[in-house]
Amino acid sequence: MVSLRFPFLFSPPTNLKALNNVSSSAAVVIAAAAGVVVVGIQTHQREDPFLQKAFNLFLSHCPPTNSNLPMWGSLSLADNSVTEEAAVVESKTGASFPTVLGVSRRLLGIGLRKKSVLGLKNIDVYAFGVYADEANIKNMLNEKYDKLSVSELKGNKQFYEDVINNDISMTVRLQIVYGRLSIGSVRSAFEESIGSRLQKFGGADNKELLQRFTSMFKDEYKIPRGSVIELSREPKHVLRATIDGKEIGSIQSKLLCRSVLDLYIGEDPFDKRAKEDVEANLASLAR
Repeated sequence: MVSLRFPFLFSPPTNLKALNNVSSSAAVVIAAAAGVVVVGIQTHQREDPFLQKAFNLFLSHCPPTNSNLPMWGSLSLADNSVTEEAAVVESKTGASFPTVLGVSRRLLGIGLRKKSVLGLKNIDVYAFGVYADEANIKNMLNEKYDKLSVSELKGNKQFYEDVINNDISMTVRLQIVYGRLSIGSVRSAFEESIGSRLQKFGGADNKELLQRFTSMFKDEYKIPRGSVIELSREPKHVLRATIDGKEIGSIQSKLLCRSVLDLYIGEDPFDKRAKEDVEANLASLAR
């Protein structure tokens, strides 16, 4: 990685005299030259101490900075490229979600998970984004649904069942916005919410599966505000969980994958508006 220093140029005030304009222009030239020298120094200073001394002498004769000179900035280049990932911001919490995860998992909708406290107050626990693999959707659903309009697919129960039951790679990305949330609270919440879905779709005899899932969220993990939990359905219905990019476990279970996704896009979702957005975007991708 090479670190370059160069001036960010701002338009000067209109009432500056010509002399000041000339001085500013000269400063730009000096700054640009300094940037070149910095690169040379950082690359070769171990091999050529004379170059380091020459650079120090150059700096000692540079004029002091003032408000009329360009401001200095810093840019780090890795592999000769700089990229800026597009993101969508949840308006209430400010949580930011990349529009693409990995290669082709597209953001379909964002929402909020709220929790009622003593029936008196709703707390924003985390913001979430739902992603799905664009190629999987087209390959598995396009032939069946390409002749239907988006409005016809929204609320279509068969379409929902196909999304849930097919081996489509999907991710629910949770970003913690409540600063006092503990991993134990997350574990308890999943026991309740996912436990009810496991019972709904698979009957009462799924306590072992639920325990295997919740036990991945060990007390050693800390989840301060801004932490990211991802629950992903990978190929062959493997549910993979990560916290801040670190994998904490995976379980192969079609029932568990369905139960997790149902919390966000099922009949009784955490955020109905988010579900509607996900449905509409899934329908668009499937056609």
